[in-house]
Amino acid sequence: MSTRIPTYSICNFFGIENCTKDFMACSLSTFLNHHATLVMPHRHSFYQLMYVSAGSGKYTVDFKTYDAQPGQLFFLSPGQIHSWNFNADADGFIINFDESFFTAVCYNPYFLNEFPFFNSMTQRSTTMAKEEIKPTILSLFAHIKQEHESDGDFKNDYLRALLLQLLVVLARACQPEKQTEATKYNYTLLRNFEKLIEGHFKSKKLPKEYAELLFITPNHLNAVVASVTGKSSGEIIRDRILLEAKRMLVNSGQTISEIAWDLNFEDNAYFSRFFKKYTGVSPDEFRKQQS
Repeated sequence: MSTRIPTYSICNFFGIENCTKDFMACSLSTFLNHHATLVMPHRHSFYQLMYVSAGSGKYTVDFKTYDAQPGQLFFLSPGQIHSWNFNADADGFIINFDESFFTAVCYNPYFLNEFPFFNSMTQRSTTMAKEEIKPTILSLFAHIKQEHESDGDFKNDYLRALLLQLLVVLARACQPEKQTEATKYNYTLLRNFEKLIEGHFKSKKLPKEYAELLFITPNHLNAVVASVTGKSSGEIIRDRILLEAKRMLVNSGQTISEIAWDLNFEDNAYFSRFFKKYTGVSPDEFRKQQS
């Protein structure tokens, strides 16, 4: 199998051997200037937060392109395929951190998954910052960058505290303005549903299979998912399968038949019909479009 799209670690950006860094923060303009050639599709082994404070451009995450403009926030989880094309006047902040940055002091393996924007299934890779929280966001990003560039005592502990504060501020902004017990329940159930899909989407493709794992009826699952996402539970499952298929098609040298087998389809023909029905092109055509 040959890898077509590279995966970068934080150490790749520092460009040093035996790197043990699990965190970095800098201005967006500095990052873009230092990595001007890094415009082709690639992946990260770490999480990334980006805030655009000036300029504009295009940002593509998992085959969906967004307009980048002042006030825009982008969230990337490990493994998401992305690329960008920013104008020369683009600026802001960028923060990269490994999961180990938090797990060094927090032993919950699902800690980062609790945040709504670190999930590629429900289209939360970007959001516009609300005017009322922009000062807080800018202050936290600037404070994190300043602390990262310092060498004070307990530096990493302070960075964790600042980053956690930023994540909570952003997570609250992503939630509905009026949180009732019903909406809290719906969001919790959706997150649990998404976690199950992430672990089982290759073997379980029917909503009723996930409803059983959640100890609810398929109709109840569908109603809750639709109330939050506007999609049916079947669509959420299907979108995750399609996303994985797209990633495999552009990121490996596997044949269509091998991909169909890995995704647990009955045969190549069934996989090809499924893929074309929901994307409009065959797997082979999609692969050629992305090459």
